[in-house]
Amino acid sequence: MNTVLSNLKIQINEKIYVKDPETSALGKKIIEQSILLIHEIGFDNFTFKKLGEKIKSNESSIYRYFENKHKLLVYLSSWHWSWMEYKLVIATTNVLDPKEKLRKAITIVTEKITNDNSALYINEAVLNKIIISEFTKTLHTKEIDQENKEGFFLIYKRVINRIVAIVKEVNPEYPFSKSLISTIVEGSLHQHFLMDHLKTITDCTDSESTTDFYQNLAEKVLS
Repeated sequence: MNTVLSNLKIQINEKIYVKDPETSALGKKIIEQSILLIHEIGFDNFTFKKLGEKIKSNESSIYRYFENKHKLLVYLSSWHWSWMEYKLVIATTNVLDPKEKLRKAITIVTEKITNDNSALYINEAVLNKIIISEFTKTLHTKEIDQENKEGFFLIYKRVINRIVAIVKEVNPEYPFSKSLISTIVEGSLHQHFLMDHLKTITDCTDSESTTDFYQNLAEKVLS
């Protein structure tokens, strides 16, 4: 899978950025180091000034790529969900049994992420930690409706709807497929967050994983 992913170009809505960061060494460095810095200090404390200091470049050079840090976070989340979509398609293509296909899909969107080197300048494991901690900040804004109209979250919604289609193969009569899958996808982020920070209010552990929980939930609900 890693070889296939390394040959794919992640497509991001061009309205999210001013200049495509993948078109230059500086742009890739901005993405690479922003991931590491957001993970280190948190998105609330992250600024373009701090990023500029880290990459030894003027703050103004970062603004040539992104209008603000919110757009940068949306870009990073879009990259993550696009990468997840590629993995999802590859894992489920040619799987004939709908239940097995659903198990593979749920595993893809809920499992612990390790760095697979699909992009040399992006550490997917660290990016996943940012998605776990910060993804809701891309959605819970006053601009959500307008940004949604502009397609900022198209990839995220596409990931969910791909799995919804599989649920309908498993049980065409189940009336809440979209709610189920959106709960699994976003809920898995929350469960990973609880595992890292509030262990006493989750049953998920290294031995009883978030994936195990959602596999069990889907099986019980759709049986």
